[in-house]
Amino acid sequence: MSFTLYGIPTCDTCRRAKKWFAAQQIEFTWINTRDQSPSPSQITMWVQTLGNKVMRNTSGKAYRSLPPEKKMWNDEQWIEAFTKDPMLLKRPLIVKGDTAIGTGFKGTDEELMKRFGLS
Repeated sequence: MSFTLYGIPTCDTCRRAKKWFAAQQIEFTWINTRDQSPSPSQITMWVQTLGNKVMRNTSGKAYRSLPPEKKMWNDEQWIEAFTKDPMLLKRPLIVKGDTAIGTGFKGTDEELMKRFGLS
């Protein structure tokens, strides 16, 4: 099963994830979302799988610049926002095969192996 990591090269969490996957000798594809934005259909599938809340990068400038109504947005509104500005996506967004399995990158080696279905 192949993994795809979506993020930006300047993100420390993305760098840590890439380094960990390489150290575990797990093949992955890296997608820089600044250069190659995910498609609306991909984002829609991810929101259906993970929910929009988990996918939000709430610590970024892009999120803070959204209107206060963002707290009341539905999935369709978040899909549109993520599509227009991939910096709103929490990083890294990790996809296994065609299925989004999570965002962010925390945990011990053992926890991460279990999270990614590798143990």
